[in-house]
Amino acid sequence: MPNLKNAPHLQALVLLFIAMISMQSSGALAKTLFDQFPVLTISAMRLLLGSLILAVIFKIWQVNFKQVKWPSIISYGIALAGMNALFYLSIHRIPLGIAVAFEFIGPLSVALFHARQKFDFIWVGLAILGLVLLFPFDQAKQSLDLIGIAFALAAGACWALYIIAGQRPSGVSGNHTVCLGMFVGMLCLMPIALFSGMPLQVFEPSNLIYFIALAILASALPFSLEMIALRNLSALSFGTLMSLEPAIAAFSGFIFLNEQLLWTQWLALATIISASIGCTVTTQKARLKE
Repeated sequence: MPNLKNAPHLQALVLLFIAMISMQSSGALAKTLFDQFPVLTISAMRLLLGSLILAVIFKIWQVNFKQVKWPSIISYGIALAGMNALFYLSIHRIPLGIAVAFEFIGPLSVALFHARQKFDFIWVGLAILGLVLLFPFDQAKQSLDLIGIAFALAAGACWALYIIAGQRPSGVSGNHTVCLGMFVGMLCLMPIALFSGMPLQVFEPSNLIYFIALAILASALPFSLEMIALRNLSALSFGTLMSLEPAIAAFSGFIFLNEQLLWTQWLALATIISASIGCTVTTQKARLKE
């Protein structure tokens, strides 16, 4: 059994898988809250509680704020806020699987931009093919909300910016970068949520426990793990491996929401996983040659 401490690239892959599972399993929980609270309220509470949880876990008071490179933190936080809010706005209007597929255009664009070798284009191409197959064409025949699609595409753009911003030096550790960035994102969203009519019932203990769970599953855990993983993964590897997001979302929909998959979607899962494995293998071989 490989020692993860001596294999930072493998450790990054494990952390990324856990982050994706946590993120996508939170979708079902978020969907149940949409009927009770405004979408932006849910997104703002998710970042508020997520940043507070991380502040305690990573002892934010030990940070030397004079060393913080605030332009990097602010850009990271804005991208994080936009990705969270826009994605929730999209799944409020269109099905989860379609929203994830549209949103994924963002990280795929990052992967294409950083592609250099011929095998890189093969794996990115497989990931794109998998996304096409994953698209629920039976639902696409129905009228899709164009605003919802626009929200998903905008969330994808923020996702791409999040990947880029996460690789910029921030002057502090990756954990503290996530914490500070999430707090900046909360400061961006909270005024909008308050202005749009944030109900005080969110702070009732019976409701607050759901928001705490959502903050852990959808913000605190996945974003901190992704930030750590970014240190040992190239932008190409990260962007292509994140192609597992739609596949995991499909499994989450099947398990938690009883959403049935088409045969083309099952084929898509195999295609996307193949792209991820291929990207991992070629990346490891390239590292060994260095």
